[in-house]
Amino acid sequence: MNEVSQPIWLPALRNHDKRALSQCFDEYRSRLRQIVNFRLNPRLSTRMDTDDVLQEAYLAAAQRIEHCDSTSAQSVFIWLRLIVQQTIVDLHRKHLKAAGRDVQREVRADRTDPGTSGCIASHLIAQVSSPSMSMKRDEMNTRLMQALNQMEATDREVLALRHFEELTNNEVAETLQISVKAASIRYIRALKKLKTAMDSLTEFKMDW
Repeated sequence: MNEVSQPIWLPALRNHDKRALSQCFDEYRSRLRQIVNFRLNPRLSTRMDTDDVLQEAYLAAAQRIEHCDSTSAQSVFIWLRLIVQQTIVDLHRKHLKAAGRDVQREVRADRTDPGTSGCIASHLIAQVSSPSMSMKRDEMNTRLMQALNQMEATDREVLALRHFEELTNNEVAETLQISVKAASIRYIRALKKLKTAMDSLTEFKMDW
């Protein structure tokens, strides 16, 4: 994005203007909501909704505004995405730590977050709505988790970012600090592996 087409809030954000941050956050709100819906443990839904999480993330972003990478609009979005993910991790620790080992994989926010397999599996299994299939969800989840955990960690994360968080290939590359070409190759490879895993579950068919 060049200087002519840059968002109106970007120059002010470079000067750490919180009004600009508010404008920026509102512009990206729907995309950030998508990330929360993917990453948030479903068990937290009884305690908070997506807007609660986004509000926490906005407050965190405002406190850290001096650390915002405002090189470009894309860099700002990547920074906000990281803030949202860190907020989710903090909420998991706060509300679910007492549950012990059930949330052990959901409290890290590095770029190859081991909780990604669980997020992907749970979203795919959630598509199984037939009463006759609901009893098999645990078994299907286990099998999917096994397949996902056999992927390279970065491939798995690329799959999550592209397919579930709906980031662009360029955004994925910047998020994971890999080349655009590598991000594209890894996504295609991961998608093929996921399709193979899904096809092995004869009870569960998807459109690809």
